[in-house]
Amino acid sequence: MQIELTGHHIEVTDSLRDYVNEKMAKLERHFDKVSNIHVILEVEASRHKAEATVHMSGHDVFANCTEDDMYAAIDGLVDKLDRQVKKHKEKITNHLHNKQNNNFTLEETE
Repeated sequence: MQIELTGHHIEVTDSLRDYVNEKMAKLERHFDKVSNIHVILEVEASRHKAEATVHMSGHDVFANCTEDDMYAAIDGLVDKLDRQVKKHKEKITNHLHNKQNNNFTLEETE
């Protein structure tokens, strides 16, 4: 999994980079088909915004979060992405499971 980190109006320090890498690794634990993630950290006046696009096999997921603290914005972002990735994984699992069940019923009726 590759993580591309960009900063707008903020210097991306090593500690921020390490924090983002550590938090984004959580996504790969839930779904191993994540190919790359593009994270944008931005400061608008006193608001800190974190947004990301997660590229997975067959699907892209986008989320953003705005907080007073950059680390809190990153935490909120990861929580939103985590829910979406889990939901996508459940959809895939359900579709595969239903497809397999349909194949068995067709064979039994023939």
